[in-house]
Amino acid sequence: MRKDTIVIRKIRPEDDTKIARAIRTVLIEMGVPKVGTAYEDEALDCMTSTYDEDRHQYFVLQEGADILGGAGIAPLANFEGNICELQKMYFKSKARGRGLGSKMMATCLQFAKDAGFDQCYLETMPYMDDARKLYRKFGFKAIDGPLGNTGHYSCTVWMIKDL
Repeated sequence: MRKDTIVIRKIRPEDDTKIARAIRTVLIEMGVPKVGTAYEDEALDCMTSTYDEDRHQYFVLQEGADILGGAGIAPLANFEGNICELQKMYFKSKARGRGLGSKMMATCLQFAKDAGFDQCYLETMPYMDDARKLYRKFGFKAIDGPLGNTGHYSCTVWMIKDL
């Protein structure tokens, strides 16, 4: 797989089924619980309309007709403050280890800055070592507990960074 054939772009309606399938496949592969995680989010099956709001954006990683993964930014749910959340950042195995996570992270964080957020928050699993390494590379720091209420109570690692 050549990096130059891969595109990061805004999600479109025809991507909804493909990204939902990709995310659920990755979650199963990683052993993530189906309850209390993105796996059961209603939004997963209608990502285009979910992110079709002010200060929301979901980006997909596309190679040819295949959607290899994606990530999004949205205001942090159930939180009073100017913090966004990095959401649903998952890549199929063939997209990992190629620097694409860094490109996606840069795209998402630039959107968050442009949207005027002060900080970016995320939730992840303790055994997702590569993801946490990427987050730290981009300046995310671990915090002691969750912010807001995302409904992802099975995620037990919380991180935040200033934008």
